[in-house]
Amino acid sequence: MHKENRLADIKSGIVVFLVALPLCLGIALACGVPLFSGIIAGVVGGILVTVFSGSKYSVSGPAAGLTAIVVSSVSQLGSYETFLAAVVFAGVFQIILGALKAGAIGNYIPNAVIKGMLAGIGIILIIKQIPHLFGYDKDPEGDEQFIQMDGENSFTELVNMINFITPGAVIICIISFAILIIADKPFYKKDRILSNVPGPLLVVIFGALLTSAFKGYPALVIDPQHLVNLPVIGSFSDLKDNLFFPDFSLAKTANFWIIVATLAIVASLETLLGIEAVDKLDPDKNESNTNKELFAQGLGNIVL
Repeated sequence: MHKENRLADIKSGIVVFLVALPLCLGIALACGVPLFSGIIAGVVGGILVTVFSGSKYSVSGPAAGLTAIVVSSVSQLGSYETFLAAVVFAGVFQIILGALKAGAIGNYIPNAVIKGMLAGIGIILIIKQIPHLFGYDKDPEGDEQFIQMDGENSFTELVNMINFITPGAVIICIISFAILIIADKPFYKKDRILSNVPGPLLVVIFGALLTSAFKGYPALVIDPQHLVNLPVIGSFSDLKDNLFFPDFSLAKTANFWIIVATLAIVASLETLLGIEAVDKLDPDKNESNTNKELFAQGLGNIVL
């Protein structure tokens, strides 16, 4: 962190944290794994992977694109602990790929693929978040898939949600959008005081305050199903109870290694695509070290 950029780096870090935290929790919820694991993945990705990363601007953490694979893998392996063992070996494979200079594969991926991937992710995120905007959270575990477990799909859900509108959630959403729009205006960015307060931070603060204030109004109260309940860590014993460790008991089975290979290949390709996308957006046209990034991602998966 350069001294002259310290304030900007801190502001950027706060914004990334506010975006990453709900994403980590959401992906953990969608994968059907302990919510605390989402936080741990975010910490490992944000600190350890960043230290060894070969990219200047990429952000690491749980990947939404792997949700379906994680759900399927946990189901096939029978437990979350066994899945963690597969992730460890997938991380080893990623380190080997980095050592073999396999990161160069990213140089042969057409721009159309990268832009299509970014557009696809953006459209999916928008469509999937609209029901939550109206306060409809019938089936969060199926939100990463087109055909959801509640029988609806991404488009029919947009019609179905009209019957389950939560006024309090809509009010919070409208105010949050208003804050983000105002925070992007020139007068806000040029103001000496306001420019140091990230818009997303205000959104989180006002959202929490409104959620608390609505408790006294039955028509506006936010139902607990719309809130993410993290385990309370009050002691070292509580922390120990919420930590899970790899179980290598199925390491001798063929299915285990198929899952390991799938995780390693898909995670590596997603990493390379993400790096290419970030480099395309970089105004300074920096070229990330993809081999170093594979090593960093592999190390993060092993520690995770």
